[in-house]
Amino acid sequence: MSFDRYGSDVLSSATPAPVPHRRRPVSRPQPAERGLVVEDVETGWVGAVVRVEKSGGMHVVVLEDRARRTRTFPLGPGFWVDGEPVELTAPVTSTAPVAPTRTASGSRAVANVRARVARSSRIWVEGKHDAELVEKVWGDDLRIEGVVVELLDGVDNLAEALKDFSPTAERKVGVLVDHLVPGSKETRLVAEALKGVRPGTVMVLGHPYVDVWQAVRPERIGLDAWPVIERGTEWKRGILRELGWPAAEQADVARGWQRILGTVRTYADLEPSLLGRVEELIDFVTAD
Repeated sequence: MSFDRYGSDVLSSATPAPVPHRRRPVSRPQPAERGLVVEDVETGWVGAVVRVEKSGGMHVVVLEDRARRTRTFPLGPGFWVDGEPVELTAPVTSTAPVAPTRTASGSRAVANVRARVARSSRIWVEGKHDAELVEKVWGDDLRIEGVVVELLDGVDNLAEALKDFSPTAERKVGVLVDHLVPGSKETRLVAEALKGVRPGTVMVLGHPYVDVWQAVRPERIGLDAWPVIERGTEWKRGILRELGWPAAEQADVARGWQRILGTVRTYADLEPSLLGRVEELIDFVTAD
């Protein structure tokens, strides 16, 4: 039998039966683990948890949205997760080391796997800074795949290096070149170097940046965009001066790069135009 909460006679003076009311949902505790996507009820801000920290004597949670903007909120109630109210709490920390689930490149981490014996195929990069950046982000992947990254010391040496290496279908070369854009010196040198090379044995890919430094997202060092350095000025030292960092000696350039490299944690700190090129080169030299 259905229940008529209004009674059988709307004109009756009898006291109506009490109307059942829906209970409001109760917030459940939710540890603010890194990567958890939450919504702040008051502002509508949606973002992933970046970190939980103490500020002004209270715990706060830092959220990052899809545009990589961050906002800070007090830890506690007032959030939604998957459409349900939650009270964010500080994540439970453990003294035991936790194995990472992803490498810096975003690949699934594989535990207890020995590095593969080096392949005969190689990836060449133009200089030390390029090699250090590739190692920091893709190093774990490259060791598992058995890929060695070697320095080319400038695209000017590409033709001679290819001649000495004599690439084949089983011994391929992937080359990462700076500033590989139409009309550039680099584009001309690459075209000359590839003359006579057997198809399918060499892949040359490049990014549009003057130097690999620019492949690091400028926000990582507090910039909206990388400064434009006028012609005739050594680019790296010009950048250091724009940043207000020491730039008088080569040692200053080395220290400046280490500061920039130190801000790179994962692939998300690099520009997509570099990420795609490196991934393509890895696929090329590891394809059977």
